[in-house]
Amino acid sequence: MPVQNKAMLITYSDSMGKNIKELQYILDKYIGDAIGGVHLLPFFPSTGDRGFAPSDYTRVNPDFGDWEDVEELGKKYYLMFDFMINHISRESIMYQDFKEKKDASSYKDFFIRWEKFWPKGRPTKADIDLIYKRKDKAPIQGITFADGSQEHLWNTFGDEQIDINVKSKVAQEFFKDTLQSMVKHGADLIRLDAFAYAIKKIDTNDFFIEPEIWDLLESVRKILEPLHAEILPEIHEHYTIPAKINEHGYFTYDFVLPLVILYTLYSGNPKQLAKWLKMSPKKQFTTLDTHDGIGVVDARDILTDEEIDYTSNELYKVGANVKRTYSSAAYNNLDIYQINSTYYSALGNDDKAYLLARAIQIFAPGIPQIYYVGLLAGENDLDLLEKTKEGRNINRHYYSEEEVANEVQRPVVACLLKLLAWRNRSAAFDLQGDIQVSANDKNEIKIIRTSTNGQDTAELTANVALKTFTIKENDQIILIEDQTDTKDI
Repeated sequence: MPVQNKAMLITYSDSMGKNIKELQYILDKYIGDAIGGVHLLPFFPSTGDRGFAPSDYTRVNPDFGDWEDVEELGKKYYLMFDFMINHISRESIMYQDFKEKKDASSYKDFFIRWEKFWPKGRPTKADIDLIYKRKDKAPIQGITFADGSQEHLWNTFGDEQIDINVKSKVAQEFFKDTLQSMVKHGADLIRLDAFAYAIKKIDTNDFFIEPEIWDLLESVRKILEPLHAEILPEIHEHYTIPAKINEHGYFTYDFVLPLVILYTLYSGNPKQLAKWLKMSPKKQFTTLDTHDGIGVVDARDILTDEEIDYTSNELYKVGANVKRTYSSAAYNNLDIYQINSTYYSALGNDDKAYLLARAIQIFAPGIPQIYYVGLLAGENDLDLLEKTKEGRNINRHYYSEEEVANEVQRPVVACLLKLLAWRNRSAAFDLQGDIQVSANDKNEIKIIRTSTNGQDTAELTANVALKTFTIKENDQIILIEDQTDTKDI
C-alpha cells in the first residue's frame, strides 16, 4: 500500500513479542488504530549492530519468522524496511567470495580497496584527518585472502560492516535486485541507512559529497519509482542537509524536534520551538525517539550553542536514571553527539510533560514516527544496559505480551494511543494543509493545522512551563490536560 498519513511505529521484530507473528498479534490486540505504519528495523540475518550488519537480504532471520509473516504485516500497515546502502556484513556472499578468490571473484570491485583507492604516496595524515570518521583511526580493516596476500578495505562503522563501492557495476546490480525484492515483499518505503557516508572521493571529507550523492539517490529513485515505493534517506547532521534532500522531493526525518522540545519543556520558553515549526518541511517524518540516542548536532543553529549545552546538562539533571557515562566509550557509544535515554525518562518520567511532548509532535508538520518504547512511555532499562554494557540498550527494552497488556492500562499510554488514533483519522492534518504557529512571553504556544480545502482545523494551545494544554478539532474540545488531571471529552 502507498505511504499513508498515519503515525508509524518503529520497532524491532522481537521487541514487542518474540517474533513478527507475535508483534502483529500484539499490535492488533493492544495498539489498534493508533498506528498506520510500521518501520520494521532490520530483520535479515545479521552479524552485528542489532541487524545493521546484514549478511543476506534474501531471507528473514528465522528467529523472527519468514517472508510470509512480513507480507501479512504489510496487509494492514504500510511498511518501511532498512537498506544499508553504505555497507554489508563480512559474512555476506560478496565478502566471502572475494576473500576466497580475490581478483578472480565476481565481487572484486564490490568493496573499496584502500590501497587501490589512493594514488601513490597517499593517504597522508592530512588525508586521514580530513575524513568524516566514526572512529579515532583511519576507516580501514585488513583482509587476508585465501592465497595469503593482504589488503585493507574501507570500514566506516563496526568491524562487521564493510563499506560497499557504490560506483561499481556489481554493487549497482545488487542494489537493484535487493530493492526490487524488498518492494515485492511489502516495502512501501525504503530507509537508506548511513547513505551520507556512501560516496568516497579523494580530497573531500567523504560525507554527503555533492553532486555524486544526488546521482546515488537518483539511481535508487529510478529503481523504486516505477514500483510506487518511496525513499527516506537517513542522516544525523545539521538541519540544512536534510533540508536540501527535502528540496529534491524526498521524505526526510525531523531529527531537530527531539532536542528542541526538550529545551522547550525544560526552560518553559516556546519561541525556539515556534521558530522551528514555522520553517520545518511538510514532507517529513517527525521523531522524538528512535533505536539510537537523542541527537544533539541536528538542532545546532535552531538552538544556540548555549541552549544546546543547557538542554544537555538539564537532561542529566531532570532525566530519570540518565548518566553521562551511559553515552560514553565505557558503554560502547558510537556517537558522542547522541544521548542515550528513553524520551519518557529524559522528561523525568513525568506523564504530563510527556503527553505534551507527543501532542506537539502530532501537531508538527509531517507524519509522526514513534518508537515502540516511546509508544509505551517506557523508562530507562538499566538492567539491560548493565547486562550488555551497550549504551543504546537503555532504550531497547524487550516487552512480552503480558508487559504490553499492563503498559497500555497506564493513563499516560492510554491517552497517547487515543491521541494518535485521533490524529490518524483527523482531516485537519493534511500534509499539504496550512500550519500556523504563535508563541508569547507567557510560556504559551499555539499550533493550528488546517486542511488544504480549509474545511477542517485542529488546534493545540499549551503552556510549556505548566505542561498544560488543550486540543480542539473544528472548535470542539477533544482533550484538556490541566495541572491535576487529563480530561478526555
